[in-house]
Amino acid sequence: MTEGLRERKKRQTRQLISDVATGLFLERGFDAVTVAEVAKAADVSVNTVYNYFPAKEDLFLDRGEDVVDRLSRQVRGRRAGESAADAVLRELRAAVVSLSPSIGLFGGWADFMRVIVDAPTLRSRLWAIQQEALHDLTATLAAETGAAEGDPMPTLVAGQLSWVHSTLMGWIGSAMAEGREIGEVAREALGVLDEMEELLAPKVLTYAVRIV
Repeated sequence: MTEGLRERKKRQTRQLISDVATGLFLERGFDAVTVAEVAKAADVSVNTVYNYFPAKEDLFLDRGEDVVDRLSRQVRGRRAGESAADAVLRELRAAVVSLSPSIGLFGGWADFMRVIVDAPTLRSRLWAIQQEALHDLTATLAAETGAAEGDPMPTLVAGQLSWVHSTLMGWIGSAMAEGREIGEVAREALGVLDEMEELLAPKVLTYAVRIV
């Protein structure tokens, strides 16, 4: 469906507010910047900011909804003959090869993480997003496999796939924080991902295979 003028303007306004807020947070730190200052710099009202971002933390972690649903989308989109783990591993490799910022492969990653580390409320929000993603993936795996209530496998497999995702991002983040060249980090990340795949048990690697 084609995006209408109203929807496009709303998306552009949201992006503008987010970009302005991120710039201020990177420059001065999260706690030192108020929502009122963000609104003034973006030339909008405080109410407008809160219409798009219910909490101040959402201004910086503005892709939380995408992160929550990311692994679930990958599992739901798995190909015929592909397991849940196969789909997640394939998508992660594609993200590394394409140098995707979504997994931390961009030059400002260290500065981005510094803002989070220095702000307890952002750390709490990031943890909450990760927990939401884990619960969402567990529910998706249960639905995709028709697991009976009380079956522990969706929870166990979701935990393993979340571990792969978060561990790879953590490794990339540490490497990028050292100021290393992005292409070099990406090449080594593929090797790290191979090592993690070898650590996954066959029960995880063959779970939720799509038949058709």
